[in-house]
Amino acid sequence: MKEFAGIIRLPFLLLAPVCVFLAAGLAYSMTGELDWGLLLLNLFAAISAHIGVNALNEYQDFISGLDLQTERTPFSGGSGTLPENPHLAPLALRISISAIVFTSISGLVLIYLRGSELLLPGLSGLVLIVLYTKILNRYPLLCLLSPGLGFGIIMVGGSYFALTGTYSNEVFLVSLIPFFLVNNLLLLNQFPDVSADRKAGRRHILIQYGYKAASLVYLIFLLFAALTLIASAYLGILPLYSLSGLLLIAVGVPVYQAAANTGSNIDLLLPHMGANVGMVLLMPVLLGISLFYNSFKGVSG
Repeated sequence: MKEFAGIIRLPFLLLAPVCVFLAAGLAYSMTGELDWGLLLLNLFAAISAHIGVNALNEYQDFISGLDLQTERTPFSGGSGTLPENPHLAPLALRISISAIVFTSISGLVLIYLRGSELLLPGLSGLVLIVLYTKILNRYPLLCLLSPGLGFGIIMVGGSYFALTGTYSNEVFLVSLIPFFLVNNLLLLNQFPDVSADRKAGRRHILIQYGYKAASLVYLIFLLFAALTLIASAYLGILPLYSLSGLLLIAVGVPVYQAAANTGSNIDLLLPHMGANVGMVLLMPVLLGISLFYNSFKGVSG
């Protein structure tokens, strides 16, 4: 069981449910109702997609030899499960394939129930899962933007459509908040792995442009997340008290400072990496709660 949890990187699977929770809050605020069956199916598909990409990443990083060179931290460098248990590599591949198949079947059911408009985000998500480790990590811009596209725009936007049967500009705007923050999450988690990633042939922002440039990108995305939150509240898409999320985003300021000043010193950066993970996970929860609360308040009022 411990090895299975390591292969799927169990603690990180929280990201998929919180993004679906945000989509559910948006759906309820827009329509005043939720189909719990569709919500559960969508949640299982999202978690399965996350398991698929995590297990495939574990397998491919082990096979390439990357996991044998990384300095593991609680947030980067892989789980260490396969280097310690090489015989489990085929299991990791089977878990990944099974999860991708389950995600695909769930997606087809959702397409049947809600419409073909789900086909594009569904296929895009599968492409990201399959190509992220082997291909997308070799192109700095694609590597930078893929995590946010997957968890922000595709997962939040696609989940919203699965629950409501429609897309909207308002939902796209809100999905940009996790888009920027999740991009930052993966960007910061690459800091300890620069040397190993370079040897493995990866070419992400850190390798291509260095710590200072990557830290500046982190800060820009952080500011964009804050501006998107303010714009969403100003336009009435999110309730005003969702602006309390700015306090969470403020956590990213010392994270940026640590990345810019001590990026290569992992011991000093590690506590800030933890704070960054907490910020990214809590933001969709806070926004989702604010949306549900505002809807319930409107109904009771």
